[in-house]
Amino acid sequence: MHKHIFKICLIATLVLTALPAIAQTDNDSSVVKHNELSIDLQFLGRGESRYGGLSAEPVLDDGYEIVEPDKVPTSDFVLSRTRLPINFKRDWLEVRVTPQHSGVWGQAGKGAFNLHETWAKLTSRIGLFGQVGRVALSYDDERIIGTDDWSMTSPSHDILRLGYEGHGHKAHVILAYNQNAEVMNSGGSYYSNGAQPYKTLHAAWYHYDLPRFPLGTSLLFMNIGMQNDISHSGGDEKTWFQHLLGTYVLFHPERWIAEASYYHQFGNNEDGIKIDAWMASGKITFKPAANYSFTVGYDYLSGDKYFAVPTGHNLGMVHHDVIKGFSTVYGSHHKFYGAMDFFYVSAYRDGFTPGLQNAYFGAMYSPMKGLVCNVSYHYLATATNLDDMKRTLGHEVELQVGYALSRDVKLSVGASFMKGSETMELLKRSTKKNDLRWGYITLIVNPRIFSTKW
Repeated sequence: MHKHIFKICLIATLVLTALPAIAQTDNDSSVVKHNELSIDLQFLGRGESRYGGLSAEPVLDDGYEIVEPDKVPTSDFVLSRTRLPINFKRDWLEVRVTPQHSGVWGQAGKGAFNLHETWAKLTSRIGLFGQVGRVALSYDDERIIGTDDWSMTSPSHDILRLGYEGHGHKAHVILAYNQNAEVMNSGGSYYSNGAQPYKTLHAAWYHYDLPRFPLGTSLLFMNIGMQNDISHSGGDEKTWFQHLLGTYVLFHPERWIAEASYYHQFGNNEDGIKIDAWMASGKITFKPAANYSFTVGYDYLSGDKYFAVPTGHNLGMVHHDVIKGFSTVYGSHHKFYGAMDFFYVSAYRDGFTPGLQNAYFGAMYSPMKGLVCNVSYHYLATATNLDDMKRTLGHEVELQVGYALSRDVKLSVGASFMKGSETMELLKRSTKKNDLRWGYITLIVNPRIFSTKW
């Protein structure tokens, strides 16, 4: 019953949001209609080369899984993504459709084609708006909800978003209800292997910028409905809800930028296990001149402590009474925790999550217009004190150079080097822990190919 009420509320809210906007334009002859249409072309190509650090293929010896110590996982490939954003705007109405193709050069099936975004947005004169469709979401520093543009597929969400923006205030409410039409088990309410990892999503975000003072603060609440695996529950689907509550603060006086955030997760995971996890971060950037700056920061993400290590040094399945491992849910993970993406992009063995400490500092220098150079260092360690293991995971150094060849063409080159620890080798099943290397070169072409007004 509550699901039907939820759907009715979605439809009613959308209608109520749309009516004022329509009434103030189409029925008002004094309003001049102004139509804008633009089409952009976005091409991104990236070649990557990685040496070490990835999981080697296991070899069975008398039934036990081992890893050949001399086998070094390497990978070289070229990724590409093409988007064609089509934007239409007329007074109170805005529409976007973005076809997208992404894949690896030489991929069987020639990659994946989908609609990255397709939405309509209605906006009133007083700042109220309603948006419905597939939307790429970005909030605050994108640590929890972000576009994750480094990923070729980049997440987007099928949502209804209602909100208000004006006078320094921003308030958004996000509602989602996902379903696979072809999956009709348990009356058609079971959701599995769909476009999103969740069944339902309810979120509220509020941001306020203080007038005449360089301080902004945000509050975020998320209620994520995850369904259990009906193959493990006798065919009875059940939705468990995990919650997230937190804040983000940005203070930006003339030459300084200070950022801080804290988030707490609670509720239950999809198997009904209780969650009690948290994370905190702080970052300070000092910019003495326009062409160089210095940054220092620290991230702490809580983790679980206990896991089983059977004969053969394989990590066994972990039974938790309470999950302490923090989940970064739908954030832009590549932005944080080291560019080599060992953490919160790729998983630890058997889903074990000992959390993470990430202490880092870096510098930016721009010797000429269009050229930007970055260097940074990360000390990475587990958050929990594991039995018979040190916390240190490794030390990572990153170099990146970006150059704008023109307004529409940008080139970026980067390299990362990591000296891993024995803890890193065991938890990630990595080899050559003292010699982990990764490099990339990226070309971005983003011209506007058509624009008109009438």
